[in-house]
Formats: sequence, C-alpha cells, structure tokens
Amino acid sequence: MTKSVALITGASSGMGKAAAIQFNNAGYTVYAGARHTEPMAELEQQGIHTMKLDVTDHDSNKAFVDAALENEGRIDVLINNAGYGSMGAVEDVDQAEAKRQFDVNVFGAADLIQLVLPTMRAQHAGKILNNSSIGGQMYSPLGGWYYASKHALEALSDSLRLEVKDFGIDVIIIEPGGTKTNWQQIAADHMLEATPKESPYRQMVEIYANASMNFSATADDIAHLMFKAATTVNPKTRYQLSWGDRAVVIAVRKFSYKTIDRGIRFAMRIAERNLTKKEDATSNEQFN
Repeated sequence: MTKSVALITGASSGMGKAAAIQFNNAGYTVYAGARHTEPMAELEQQGIHTMKLDVTDHDSNKAFVDAALENEGRIDVLINNAGYGSMGAVEDVDQAEAKRQFDVNVFGAADLIQLVLPTMRAQHAGKILNNSSIGGQMYSPLGGWYYASKHALEALSDSLRLEVKDFGIDVIIIEPGGTKTNWQQIAADHMLEATPKESPYRQMVEIYANASMNFSATADDIAHLMFKAATTVNPKTRYQLSWGDRAVVIAVRKFSYKTIDRGIRFAMRIAERNLTKKEDATSNEQFN
C-alpha cells in the first residue's frame, strides 16, 4: 500500500518538528523543510526526509515539492507551519521587516499552495493546513504587523477552501494560542532590541516584553491537533487547542470592539503594576 505523504515547513523546531515526528510515527512519509538543517538531524535519524527550505524563495519551494513528487509520486498533506512574529509598534517597525513578515507568513505559504494544488487536484484528494494563531482573529498593541499577516493568511485560506472543495481538497486553519516554545521570548527580545530607547512606545514595549506568560500547551499538543485535523474525514474549518483559546476567539467575535479595547487596556494596566512591583522588589534586594 502506498504511504501517505506529508510536507511540513518550519520543521527545525517547535510545532513543525513535533508535527514531523507525529506524522512519521503514524506511518506517513514525511518531507520536513527549514532554513537551518542542522537542528533536523534528529528527524533524519528517524527516517524523515529533511531539506533546506526558504519559503520566501520560489526555487527553494519548488525543489521541496518536486523532491516529494519525484520520489513518492503524490502529496497528501501540506502543513504551512513556517512563520515568525516580529512585534513592535506600527510606527516603529521598519517597512522592510513588515514586508518580510508577510513574505514568510503569507506569500511563502501561498507559493507552496500553488505548487501542490495541481497534484492534489489530479488525486482529487489532499489537505492543506495553514498554521495561523488565535491572533488571526484578534488584535493587541505591538502586534499589528504580525496579526495583519495572520488575518491575511486566514482570509486567503477561507477563499481557497471554497475554490478547491469540489476537487476533494480540504483547507484547514490551525489557531494555536500561547505555547511552551521559545517563540514568545525570541519575539520579546527582538522587540526590545528593535524599539529605540527614545520611542514614545518604549514603556509599553517593556511592559509587554517583561510580562509573565505561563502556557500549558506544548508543541506536541499542537502537533496532535494538526494530525487530528489532517486525518479527519470531514474536518472543521478552524481548530483551537483549548477552551481558553476558543473563548478568546468567541469573545472577539461576539463583543464590541470598544469592549475588547477596554479589556486589553485593563490587562495592560495589570501588567504594568506587576512590572513595577517586580522592579521595586529587585531594587530592595539590591539595596539590602
């Protein structure tokens, strides 16, 4: 029996790496791609095909897809997991950085979709999973460009779902909330580094960057969610992991924007008070 084939991007760490292992353990032939191949050595040892992949480079995307087709003759699942969050005030974020975020989070995914669709249409079967975020349906300060890219990815996915349904192809959006990965710390560190000291948003940036975030979800949890979505005969259009994530999405849909704004500003004030207490405690320790 021919094994099903899954292509997974951004597989060098976190959710992408966990998904590659999950699908491989389930008997899929997995092609895992990432810009850095060294962290994927573990995947290669497990029999997963690893390739250098830059989703912003069309030739790199084509080589990735062509390798799977030449060796396996089919593609059953595409997981567009590659992405990153570059946070900061809209006024402060450099336009080149904002465009790069769209290149990775939106246009890279779209390029791979265009490359796999002819094969999936010929098979009259296939599943495309686009890894978004609950941020794809919400907003907050300092996340404008990141959220914009995820909103765009979700809108693209919704239109695509209607276009390819009659060809037997499902388009599914995965919406993780906070997870126990290094994503948040990397984003916070980059935001602090990229925001000028004299920026009028500097205090807000420091509050967000130093906010305590305790997440229970793991990369493995999201990988299981991806696998569930990819193997369900009649999948939902969107998957969130926890009730908390679903509650956030429901709240954003149901409440007025002004109510959401007030809730976010209230959370900001709490975070500011917590940071002040932390700084005071540190100062007292140093003084003593």
